[in-house]
Amino acid sequence: MYAKIQETAAWLKAKMPCQPQTAIILGTGLGHLAEHIEKVLCIPYSEIPNFPVSTVEGHSGQLIFGRLGGKDVMAMEGRFHYYEGYNMQQVTFPIRVMYELGIKTLFVSNAAGGTNPNFHIGDVMIITDHINFMPENPLHGPNVPTGPRFPDMSEAYSHRLVKMADEIAAEKGIKVQHGVYLATQGPTYETPSEYRMFGLWGADAVGMSTVPEVIVAHHCGIQVFGVSVITDMGVSGQIVKVTHEEVQRAANEAQPRMAAIMEEMIRRS
Repeated sequence: MYAKIQETAAWLKAKMPCQPQTAIILGTGLGHLAEHIEKVLCIPYSEIPNFPVSTVEGHSGQLIFGRLGGKDVMAMEGRFHYYEGYNMQQVTFPIRVMYELGIKTLFVSNAAGGTNPNFHIGDVMIITDHINFMPENPLHGPNVPTGPRFPDMSEAYSHRLVKMADEIAAEKGIKVQHGVYLATQGPTYETPSEYRMFGLWGADAVGMSTVPEVIVAHHCGIQVFGVSVITDMGVSGQIVKVTHEEVQRAANEAQPRMAAIMEEMIRRS
């Protein structure tokens, strides 16, 4: 696997028009943030050696190099999920490549169901911590020599970046929530009983991504900022039938607020 990581990184280095230190992963319904990027180069995943291909509606499937907030960035327009049939090494393969390319800061976004009764559909939740309820840890197997065998996870999400996001949100008059994100395998949405259990565990939002990428980024020493858009509610009395299309619509409506915060964070980083 490490040889493939280096092969992919070398292939991209030969084509990269800039040397970004910031990367962004754009999740379900949040790919429109890519419209804010001054694109210099876009490469479909299908053309990148060893790269998986996104199969989910709302995930375009290309790697973007350009400028956002006056800084060079690379962005994944579409991510990979365990439920698509990929193993954890494939899901997190792009993060390993990012490390080899010199990425220092990673911004991750997702759509999630809210389990906190104080949340509402359309809220932007800054992730302060996570619960890994995936069936496998992406660091399972031989240790990749980018970090320790047993990495500390007491600050998986950078406190400095969370503070910066709070300051920017206050300046722009954007309401944000804070909370713990729980990752499940998917692809099913949660039952009412599962939502209730996750809430009792301390989760404020539930989704099917992000945590594997954050674990690997943290293992590589990459600073992480994560944000969820609450697209449905898993609180007793508020649970309704959910479709992927409805999730995308709710995420799209929140996108301008999330984009404003992220763009200014990148500008100040």
